[in-house]
Amino acid sequence: MQQPVSIISVASVSPLGDSDESVWNAYLSQKPFFSKADFNGNVAWGAFLSESIKSEIEQLKNSDNKYRSLDDSVLFAILASRKAIEKTNWKKDDIFGINIGSSRGATALFEKHYEEFRSSAKAHTLASPTTTLGNISSWVAHDLQQDGPEISHSITCSTSLHALLNGIAWLNSDMADKFLVGGSEAPLTPFTIAQMQALKIYSKEESEFPSRAMDFEKTQNSMILGEGAAICCLEKGISENAIAIISGIGYATEILEHNTSISTEADCFQKSMKMALGDTNPNEIDAIVMHAPGTIKGDLTELRAIEKVFGNHKPLLTTNKWQTGHTFGASGILSVEMAVMMLQNQEFIRTPFHKSEKSVGLKKIMVNAVGFGGNAVSVIVQTN
Repeated sequence: MQQPVSIISVASVSPLGDSDESVWNAYLSQKPFFSKADFNGNVAWGAFLSESIKSEIEQLKNSDNKYRSLDDSVLFAILASRKAIEKTNWKKDDIFGINIGSSRGATALFEKHYEEFRSSAKAHTLASPTTTLGNISSWVAHDLQQDGPEISHSITCSTSLHALLNGIAWLNSDMADKFLVGGSEAPLTPFTIAQMQALKIYSKEESEFPSRAMDFEKTQNSMILGEGAAICCLEKGISENAIAIISGIGYATEILEHNTSISTEADCFQKSMKMALGDTNPNEIDAIVMHAPGTIKGDLTELRAIEKVFGNHKPLLTTNKWQTGHTFGASGILSVEMAVMMLQNQEFIRTPFHKSEKSVGLKKIMVNAVGFGGNAVSVIVQTN
């Protein structure tokens, strides 16, 4: 990247909570946030938003007649974006870009409208505009009354980190001074759960830890889906208001042998991590927030890639998916939020399955994400 970019704020709504205090305390609690639900007769695990956040979402939905027809993925993004902006010193007349993506998009509404179509052979008037993927950034721009560029995209599970890459590209090209980036996901729906179960990657665990993300000795897949949104506010250069700095970015695409495949040593991750490092000595990376979705192959291949890139140096390894579930397009920025919080609090958050050595000062943390299609992204977040 041409120059460092400042993270001015980061905010989220997730199973961990919707405030800095609640999210950090949830990480410290070292407990998972899963419950079982009935998805049209299919009882399965999910990581749901708390009742208090659902109440906030309901208030938002009822605050404007236009919002009543929006999918949860859009409402989550609006709420998280408001919280992110509240933490900045950005003025109301500041013009900034918005890039918020989603892996699945308006999942619940799409399924609802399709079921109605199947039963009546007619589509609802708002079926198309409310299920269009570009829906998210445009509605956030409307809510924040912004006139800057609005971009939405879907790059599966690395969506929000690709949004971050895109924001950095705009900032470094001098086409913008500020950018709002992130992802939003509301995947806890019958058809989406059934799709993951069809891939045989969904958790059937009945133990205390139904998702065993980053348990490298597990014998069965244990991915669980979670809902939420995560947003970063970025500024060009190093700002005095920065809470962290992005000092390296990398990306790569796997040569696929199968629609869901990733190579044994995750070649795409090796390339993205090396690119993010650039001239940085690998020994300077104190920790890595892994993508680690909770699948046997996904977790192990990423570990092998880290071992290849870092050699004898062993950064501390962690993930949040054993607590939050896999929030698909939102997961990358949720991991960035975790990295920023660990830097701010100078405390490393471990997982129950992988015992890392005690941290002695955290200065640089790498964050990984990858999705179907083998599109990996790695970013380095460091103290200001």
